[in-house]
Amino acid sequence: MSSPLTDSALDQLFRTARTYNAFSGDIDDATLRRLYDLLKWGPTTANACPARFVFLKSPEAKARLAPALDAGNREKTLTAPVTVIVGHDMAFYDKLPVLFPHVDARAWFVGKPEAALETVALRNGSLQGAYLILAARSLGLDTGPMSGFNNALVDETFFAGTAVRSNFLVNLGRGDTASIFFFFSRLGFDYACRIVLPAVALPPQRSLFPPPH
Repeated sequence: MSSPLTDSALDQLFRTARTYNAFSGDIDDATLRRLYDLLKWGPTTANACPARFVFLKSPEAKARLAPALDAGNREKTLTAPVTVIVGHDMAFYDKLPVLFPHVDARAWFVGKPEAALETVALRNGSLQGAYLILAARSLGLDTGPMSGFNNALVDETFFAGTAVRSNFLVNLGRGDTASIFFFFSRLGFDYACRIVLPAVALPPQRSLFPPPH
């Protein structure tokens, strides 16, 4: 078992980390490579690694993305040092002979309905997108993950002729503290979690979680 991280490290990754809406600075290609070299080690189903990342740095690249952005996301994205398109490859299984070679894992997915493949690709691609956020924070970068864009237009612009589909966007850079919102609360453990012990059985028809208010 590894040693626990320090409180300072936990703060940087979780407790004091924020979602920013304005950024400055510059991120070189070597940092983006370090970022990927960290996030790639996070677990995925059968080591499928379906996420695909497009790093947009230049004004020309951002201009291609701009028409797909909701109005509220346009300025902060066009001015961020880097915007990452987090996508997932629907043909992820073609890499399984290399990524999961000890069994024929590719056969588990070939010929499956598209909805079943989407479930696996989206689930694990989303995990890898979360790993990207944590990896960025661990390297001292601030992040601004977001939806609020036209996925179909992004796919047409950046992934035409491929099996890759966009999921969400992440802006990277040095966050401007004036751009962050009030620190919103999170659900407490007793509301969001339950510990089920082997000797304790729930009464019939009793919900594990309280009803929404």
